[in-house]
Amino acid sequence: MFTGIIEEVGTVYTIKKGVRSVQLTIRAHLILEDLQIGDSVSTNGVCLTVTSIQNPYFTVDVVHETLSRSNLGELRQGHLVNLERAMLLNGRLGGHIVSGHIDGTGKIISIKKDGQAILYTIQTQQSMMKYIVEKGSIAIDGISLTVAKVTKDTFCISVIPHTMKATALTQKGIGAEVNLENDLIGKYIEKLVTRTSSIDKAFLLEHGF
Repeated sequence: MFTGIIEEVGTVYTIKKGVRSVQLTIRAHLILEDLQIGDSVSTNGVCLTVTSIQNPYFTVDVVHETLSRSNLGELRQGHLVNLERAMLLNGRLGGHIVSGHIDGTGKIISIKKDGQAILYTIQTQQSMMKYIVEKGSIAIDGISLTVAKVTKDTFCISVIPHTMKATALTQKGIGAEVNLENDLIGKYIEKLVTRTSSIDKAFLLEHGF
């Protein structure tokens, strides 16, 4: 599990493509302090397992399923990536609960200044939009952010200057693809309600909801 609070921005050093997979070697500094082989690292919001470490680099494998659901296949040498180590149970949960399992991707369709903040409008498919609510949480390329506005097929986030400086979001322009992970709690509630046939609209009304 992760928090969506980015620890470091790393740089893609090498990319080795397989038949249906990709091996990424990433240059980093801070997260290497206690990183071990087998540890999980959120890379642009995707939970990946460290397979080797040669300071200042670490290597991860990206399998076909992950490539099909994320933007990691679009990475090129020199691209910046958001990095976060798995959260510690004795630490503060500064963002929200992030699993590192990407639900899908979205496309940036608008970037506007709003005082000191920057407003990003992102378009995505309906299967993603149904979980996105105003003032709810969403992870974008691994960054824990709050939804400011929702329309039928888009949502908007307001990004503060600190987040812009501490993440790789600055390299994303209009038309760029971003990884999206919806709020985990919402997905579990939907699964529970749809599998429990006794809970319907009549049941909720009867019990005061």
